[in-house]
Amino acid sequence: MGRIGEKMRRLTQELGDNYESRRRITGMSVAGFSITSQLTPERQVDWRELGEALLALLDEHGTGLLITVDEIHAADRAELAQLAASVQHFIQDRLPIALIFAGLPAAVSDLLNEGVATFLRRADKIDLHAAAVSDVEKSYTDTFAGAGISIAPGLIREAAAATGGYPFLIQLIGYFLWREAEKNNGQLPPKAVNRAIAAGIRRNERVVIEAALAAASAKDREFLHAMSIDDGPSVTADIIHRTGSRPTLVAKYRNRLLDAGLIESTGHGKVDYAIPGLREYLRKNPDS
Repeated sequence: MGRIGEKMRRLTQELGDNYESRRRITGMSVAGFSITSQLTPERQVDWRELGEALLALLDEHGTGLLITVDEIHAADRAELAQLAASVQHFIQDRLPIALIFAGLPAAVSDLLNEGVATFLRRADKIDLHAAAVSDVEKSYTDTFAGAGISIAPGLIREAAAATGGYPFLIQLIGYFLWREAEKNNGQLPPKAVNRAIAAGIRRNERVVIEAALAAASAKDREFLHAMSIDDGPSVTADIIHRTGSRPTLVAKYRNRLLDAGLIESTGHGKVDYAIPGLREYLRKNPDS
């Protein structure tokens, strides 16, 4: 809140003097929003007054303010509550404000379920679904060719397949491939590609899978482990048999895991993991 408030103050000063010669669209981004101290009631009032002044100025010129907050799974809930309450106040006053949160699906679901701000439940929830592996392969091919990096088509296909089309893994494996190319004078032989894929998978396990499982209950994890026996989609009836739970309880945890983005429906009575690598991780870590 303090960082956003300071940015708003600077924007108000910048735009207030000679607005027409300046920018027409204004936005601010806060990544890793993890401030832990709350604003005092007096400063909250100042923050809102500052926001109102900036938004009124922008409104006069037919534009508005967009605030984006990344990695909300690492954010302090009290800070998010303050921000959401202030934005709701601006919306009620019909001021031109927009708010975008981004984070792991489980964190987004928790935020909405905790009731940090009632109006957030009415927000558009956008799920970044997996990309087609063929699109990932083309993207890697074009990117490396444009940079003069030499890699065999079969190895690009292998790296693309390892991402499962998952956005974060596309970024991770691409990053580690690039690092390997820098170490090998622009060459990506099989061993370098294997190292990059392994490094990307390890980072995904630490940052995504372990974070998602940390928010899962013991029953949630029991459901997930029961699925890991299968090499593909799991049948709900099999999960009921493996866990020894009542069908109503299994249905409850199925819905929780769907909402958290850990699993997805693949047909009537079938579910599969929504996060690439989760099956392999659970098999390697039966006590997780």
